[in-house]
Amino acid sequence: MSSRHASENRFLTAPTGRLFLAQALPMMVVMSMSGLLTVVDAVFLGHFVGADALAAISLVFPALMATIALSTLVSGGMSSLFARSLGAGRRDEAAAVFARAHGLALLIALALVAAFFVGGEAAIARLAGGQQPIAAMAWTFLAITVCASPVQFLLGLHADAWRNEGRAGLMASMSVGVTVANIALNYMLIVGFGLGVAGSALGTALAQGLGLFLLVVQRLRGRGFVPLASLRKYAWTGGWRSILVLGAPVSLSFIGIALVSATVIATLRLTAGPAYAETVAAYGIVTRIFSFTFLPLMALALAMQSIVGNNVGAGLHLRSDRVLRLALGFAFAYCAAVEAVLLLGSHLVGTAFIGDPAVVAQVATILQPMISLYLFTGPVLVLALYFQAVGRPAPTAALTLAKPFLLSPVLVVALGLTWGVPTLWLAYPLADGLVLVLASAIVIAGLRRRTSGAGFGLTVREEPA
Repeated sequence: MSSRHASENRFLTAPTGRLFLAQALPMMVVMSMSGLLTVVDAVFLGHFVGADALAAISLVFPALMATIALSTLVSGGMSSLFARSLGAGRRDEAAAVFARAHGLALLIALALVAAFFVGGEAAIARLAGGQQPIAAMAWTFLAITVCASPVQFLLGLHADAWRNEGRAGLMASMSVGVTVANIALNYMLIVGFGLGVAGSALGTALAQGLGLFLLVVQRLRGRGFVPLASLRKYAWTGGWRSILVLGAPVSLSFIGIALVSATVIATLRLTAGPAYAETVAAYGIVTRIFSFTFLPLMALALAMQSIVGNNVGAGLHLRSDRVLRLALGFAFAYCAAVEAVLLLGSHLVGTAFIGDPAVVAQVATILQPMISLYLFTGPVLVLALYFQAVGRPAPTAALTLAKPFLLSPVLVVALGLTWGVPTLWLAYPLADGLVLVLASAIVIAGLRRRTSGAGFGLTVREEPA
């Protein structure tokens, strides 16, 4: 790596504490704005359309998570390769990865559109349990969202590229403007034009298009390490396996969220009885709350991932270890604060979304057990993305996939079918506790390696003076 490149890449030279805050805080603004949109959107639908609209959005939540998962599959895998290439000074390699990711993203997005129109209507009707108005709203919302998925996928690629180039401030300022525009569009389309759930989906699609346009314009102006002309210079095919392998663990974690959500909805159909619609609507509100709280946490982990990836690529492992420790501390403090606030205010949260007292009561019933071990969620996520950043997908897979693919679905079904709906929600803290045990085992193994002359899963190299 040349000294000139090192001086240009502040990930490799800036003090780690200041660097982490400079990256994490703007990213938290970016993610918080996205989370705020999900909350405000639910408020619009709950107060101006009704409980059926919230139930419809809840029914398609698993599918929404699947689209995010497929987007993350490409952007997350690209990020790991892209950041390490930049850290090592191999900008041509980073540009080639960026181009190949575009081809893979568009291929997957188009396949998603085709799959939806083949089987989407039948799947939604089955989940709706014969409630035709809810099924119709769910199909409309998801059809618009899926058709806009190519834009969503490309936006994810460009946003992650800017993040890995150290332009978190740019991302934050753009995110605020785009989210405000999205909220305004959603209000105008949902309330002003009376489009209901269709207005929600259209507003988001239009805002995503605006965001992608603004990011492309910035790269056309020559900002960033990788010029937009790289998309013409390098092939859009080939090298997809490495992107998929590195992106799979975090992507599968979103698939796992979709699986858990689908399991919950299916279990509620069998156990909730006449209260099914109200319970699903309340569950939809809680998922919006968790999305809002989770996204800033993801920002902390992504900021750490970018810094660690660049430093590992440059061989500066002591710096990457320091950033890991910072991220773990911040994540724990954030999650503890979120847990305290939501536990204390659980009986008031639902009133912000809807006036139906039955739904409000269900929100509190669901939220209290689900949030009880949330303070450990952040450190586990940070560890998972650390291992992804250094190119070790196996530990990432263990930390991100055990809960959604095994623990939570099994516990949801077992508790729900055995003791009924109220105990179903205990599956979440039980799964969190078991994942914490798994994470502790991985950390202990890493510390043992450290005492024998190895870093936290990496060989330590001395930093240059």
